[in-house]
Amino acid sequence: MEHHHHHHHHHHVEVGEHTTRLFVFCILLNLLFVGVEAGVGLWQHSLSLLSDAGHNLSDVFSLVLVLVALRLAKVKSNRHFTYGYKKSTVLISLLNAIILLVAVGAIIIESIHKFAEPAEVNGAAVSWTAGAGIIINGLTALLLMRSQKSDLNVRGAFLHMVADTLVSVGVVISGIIISVTGWNIIDPIVSIIIAIVILFSTWNLLADSLRLSLDGLPEGINLDEIGEKLRSDSHVTDVHHVHVWAISTTENALTAHIVIDDIGCMEEVKERLKNLLEEEHIAHSTLEFETRESHCHAHDC
Repeated sequence: MEHHHHHHHHHHVEVGEHTTRLFVFCILLNLLFVGVEAGVGLWQHSLSLLSDAGHNLSDVFSLVLVLVALRLAKVKSNRHFTYGYKKSTVLISLLNAIILLVAVGAIIIESIHKFAEPAEVNGAAVSWTAGAGIIINGLTALLLMRSQKSDLNVRGAFLHMVADTLVSVGVVISGIIISVTGWNIIDPIVSIIIAIVILFSTWNLLADSLRLSLDGLPEGINLDEIGEKLRSDSHVTDVHHVHVWAISTTENALTAHIVIDDIGCMEEVKERLKNLLEEEHIAHSTLEFETRESHCHAHDC
């Protein structure tokens, strides 16, 4: 059993190393783009490019946060933090969701301001730079796409990048329309549509992060199914006091009381149940075994 668990954990670390390298690459790529965009913005005196560079800088910050979370998740446990700093990954995903919501608020406020007094926009310069943004943000989103299903934090970063790609697509479209028609009002209209799209995609991330922060049931875990699986063992007569929570954005834990018909079979039943739980993505399980007699005695049957 010990060997099996160790092997499983080793695989988990390897995946983590790949993701860490991926994030370092994405951070450098996006930092380079922020530098270029800010430079073109200053050269062309374009406020929209400078504000987009600022927005992209907030994305770099969110990527750095996720990298910090991935590093913290690997810190060994100590006397004060018996699970290590794994839970910080949940808090960082919550922070990332809040940052995305703040960005949505900023876009909406800026759009309302532009409705009141539409600014002159250099359509061509804006479109070209936003086009580069689509390539950089789109590439980053593609790189993160595979890992985003298994980790809430990576999903947060992925959503940041998809949102940014959408913003860039919107800017290109509005830049082209403004170049052709001269309707500066298109700019804030496109911005508001994008803000609404980002809001919908962020909502689930926020809900998941909040639920895990409050030790709610992790996504993809069905308590009834787990109870059924535990009861399916021939020696198990009852299961109660089942608690499941997230230690981090990728690891789940469970505690449960298991009533068995023969205390002599405890070790083999424990091994079988722990293997069952690992298949259900619960790597840390603490099982308390009792017989029908001790269970009745405890509950005054």
